[in-house]
Amino acid sequence: MNHSEPCRLGKIVKSNSHCDYIAQIDDSLEVISPPQPEDYGFGSFVKLEDSQRHWAIGVIYNSQLLNPQFNSTSPRLSSEPDATFTPDLIYETRTLLWIVLIGTIVTSPDGQRYGEQGIPAAVVPVNTPVWQLSQDDLRVFHHNAKGQAQCCYYAHLLNSGGSYASPLVSQILGTITPLFQPSDRRALEILSKELAWQHTLGSLR
Repeated sequence: MNHSEPCRLGKIVKSNSHCDYIAQIDDSLEVISPPQPEDYGFGSFVKLEDSQRHWAIGVIYNSQLLNPQFNSTSPRLSSEPDATFTPDLIYETRTLLWIVLIGTIVTSPDGQRYGEQGIPAAVVPVNTPVWQLSQDDLRVFHHNAKGQAQCCYYAHLLNSGGSYASPLVSQILGTITPLFQPSDRRALEILSKELAWQHTLGSLR
């Protein structure tokens, strides 16, 4: 299913640190139209936001599938169970997303919206909804209060993305580069080439 508008992906269930959160994806037992895998791919931008406030902007940098049956050592039936006496079973399989927070979107008193990049000060509560980030919000987040292009979370992602840091940053640079003016775009392209070169050297060592 393709969503014409940014959809809700799930909710925050725990955190690993102040800027590293885990979200649980909504499934068909919770919502009528659950998000599809294409909606929450590696390197996707998300926003953590409820009806009360906007909490943070983040990036998906890892995922995990939980299947309790995989580790089950209980005995198996030798024949098919009788449907009349067998209660419905709910298979508690879950999809979890690791999200690193990279800033917030601020609305000034005069209604101007812009990005404030860096580690958010507020602690995001459990059960806060996680949404896809729209193209408009993505553009807003990458411009400061003066309307200038910004990408200040580069080093933060390299430190927080673990073993996936280089491909994560590379994918994000590819996503945001078209949002910038040609002069700023050239700087990001140079940054992307430098990252690719560093990753190649690291692989050869």
